[in-house]
Amino acid sequence: MTSEAARAPEPGAVPDLAALTKVIARQRAELDRLQDMAAASVVQERAKGAVMARTGCSPEAAHEGLQQRAKEAGRTLLEECWITLGGLGPPGRTAAQQPPDDEVAHRPPRPAALPAGSDGEDLARLGRALVRVGGPQDLARCLLDHLPPDAGADAVLIFARLTFGGLELVGHAGVDDLLVQQWSRVPPVSGIAPLDALDAGEARWLEDIRVDRQRYLLIGNPADQWMSRAWLPVATGQSVDVVVGIFRHHEGPFTAEVRRHLLAAARLCAGVLRMSGIRQNPTVGAATDALRTVFDRLPGTAVLLTPLRGPSGDVEDFRVDAATADTADALGRSGRELVGMRFLDCWPMTPEEPLWKGCLGTLVSGRPYESEPFAQQHFVDGISELSTYSARVARLGDGLVVNWVRHDPSDRQEQRLADVQRLGNLGWANWNLLTGEVNWSSQVFAIFGRDPAEGAVPLGQLPDLALPEDKPAVARAVAELMGQGRPCDVPFRLVTRGGIRHLRAVAEAVPDDRGTPVEVHGFVQDVTAQRSAELALIASERAVLTQHGVLQAERTVAARLQDALLPLPRQPVRLAGLRVDIAYLPAQSGLNVGGDWFSAIELPDGDALFVVGDVAGHGIDAVAAMALLRFTAKGMIITGSSLTGALVRLNALLLHSRDPHGTATMVLARYTPRERRLVWAQAGHPPPLLLRDGKARYLDRPFGMLLGAGDSARYEEAECRLAPGDRLVLYTDGLVERPPESIDCGLERLARAAAVPGAGGSAPLDRLLGALLEPERRDDVCVLDIRVPVEGEEPAQ
Repeated sequence: MTSEAARAPEPGAVPDLAALTKVIARQRAELDRLQDMAAASVVQERAKGAVMARTGCSPEAAHEGLQQRAKEAGRTLLEECWITLGGLGPPGRTAAQQPPDDEVAHRPPRPAALPAGSDGEDLARLGRALVRVGGPQDLARCLLDHLPPDAGADAVLIFARLTFGGLELVGHAGVDDLLVQQWSRVPPVSGIAPLDALDAGEARWLEDIRVDRQRYLLIGNPADQWMSRAWLPVATGQSVDVVVGIFRHHEGPFTAEVRRHLLAAARLCAGVLRMSGIRQNPTVGAATDALRTVFDRLPGTAVLLTPLRGPSGDVEDFRVDAATADTADALGRSGRELVGMRFLDCWPMTPEEPLWKGCLGTLVSGRPYESEPFAQQHFVDGISELSTYSARVARLGDGLVVNWVRHDPSDRQEQRLADVQRLGNLGWANWNLLTGEVNWSSQVFAIFGRDPAEGAVPLGQLPDLALPEDKPAVARAVAELMGQGRPCDVPFRLVTRGGIRHLRAVAEAVPDDRGTPVEVHGFVQDVTAQRSAELALIASERAVLTQHGVLQAERTVAARLQDALLPLPRQPVRLAGLRVDIAYLPAQSGLNVGGDWFSAIELPDGDALFVVGDVAGHGIDAVAAMALLRFTAKGMIITGSSLTGALVRLNALLLHSRDPHGTATMVLARYTPRERRLVWAQAGHPPPLLLRDGKARYLDRPFGMLLGAGDSARYEEAECRLAPGDRLVLYTDGLVERPPESIDCGLERLARAAAVPGAGGSAPLDRLLGALLEPERRDDVCVLDIRVPVEGEEPAQ
């Protein structure tokens, strides 16, 4: 670092501010240069370590290998180091776990080096700038500032793949806040260019917005302001989980030279993301935010870790979810700068220490781990000191809390007590009943919301702090404690500036030789959070019970209404010379009644009308819609309406009913006995099943839209001639649907069951239902089993 001699100013002279400014500027520039050199040295050492772990060579050989590869590819040593770090495997992988040589040999060849000149100089400058990058947000700004002018980059977006398949915006530069808010999360749907680039592992060049918007849902606000863009996938290890977007205001293709430069820049980014971590910043919930706030205020060195597992389920690394302000990693990052980063990227030597096995053991067994004391250098006011530490690991939920404790015999126990009080939100108190002396810990003052300058409260005045409703119980407990020496554990409430707090006081008396209490000691704990959770749980349980009663009452009313509107015959009926078996089975789960229904009547001219329908939804509304459709359909056919005409009018009726969004399916069939002719129409309903000569087939469905789907519905009729011995089954979808399988599987199952030899007889419908239905059904089932008697057979009893 350069320096200049400072001359003492003559008496009365004015300091030369310009000279001082130049000296400060030179010193600051020198300091920045030294910091860049230190950061670059860290990158080079990490790259050397990666080569050593992969090949087992010495540090000198690793350095020479990096220099040789950089020379052959026409890159700087720093660029080669970034590329080496970007090709690392999953964190924590040892040399023995690296891919074998034959696998490495079959990897795709590296891209050809860029020619020397301005492009190479631009990449070298970018490589030097990347050493100061601390995460994806810094990376986006760095790329926008250091991409060459001919790239024309006006904005940079960096997305990371989420575990469920979508994308999260982890870095951006050159875009407004509205775009960041609207595109902070991208769902895993088709037609998204960055997802397409990640899935294919290839860059996507969007150079004509008119053509591109026909294929992709373009990101932008509005999308038209970005006339061309490029999406470049970045492989951070063995997976491609980051994509970099380069946005331009002007339209036109990316030249071949620009494409090669951008791909090379993206390759450098892989090493940066590998070292700094993919800093995803999702919207945290209240619990996570509270944990991070607690860690912000905790003294000492501690981190909250979440395990990261590989495809085999083994823990490969941990993610830092919270860190205290005093926590610093190997690169000097501290506090919330570490949140979202990988544990082994912050402390790369951990796998060689007992702490790593301790973390894995605590994660599995739940038993806390404490390491043996070890010596470690740390800096205090710029001076290196050797201190003794021990590491502790405890499980918290599905994660771990790791803290490093500095051993200091003079205050170690006091620090432990302070930590217990702070973490447990409790404090100790002592009352001397003879002298009147009272001692409270600082945490008790915080719990009571009392200024320490006001002093502690005597034990006899403690009930005065409680709410009037709780004062008698506290006073009784204190009186028994002071008079009889009886221990107490009493809950009470008090009002502070922060609102009402729920407290718990636990105390016991110390008697003299005659058994008279002379001293009381105990603790006070703030249990507001637990009590609030208990009250919320009680309120939730009451609400659930109330809602359950409402639903049960609604189901009872709907069931009675359904029984009144849809009476079920106790035995087969005879209609137009046909034998008709009818079954209606309500769902076995849930509290709602469905809208499945049927109708089987003989018309004035001797024909028979068969109807099976299914109203969407459950409950009283579904039963009301069922009644409306059932009686209206019968009335229309009896008064001379055709089947298709009735469906058109029923569609209009449903559209103008109380629930304009309600829908229904239906099958209408009219049977003429003289000709054994069946004419039928349908509205979005499964087709009838015909059994003839031991074979089952579904009737070809005529065109027909779902009732209530639109006001321009069209319906057609189909005709079928029945023969003696034929069997026709009309049904609702509850008979064939079994989520999550498709309805085609259910239709095939019904056809096989109905065609089983010997399935006829006196109770064919019972055997069919027994073969198809599961004990627990999610939907109602309604079936009409229609048979044409053979000669000499009685259709019905």
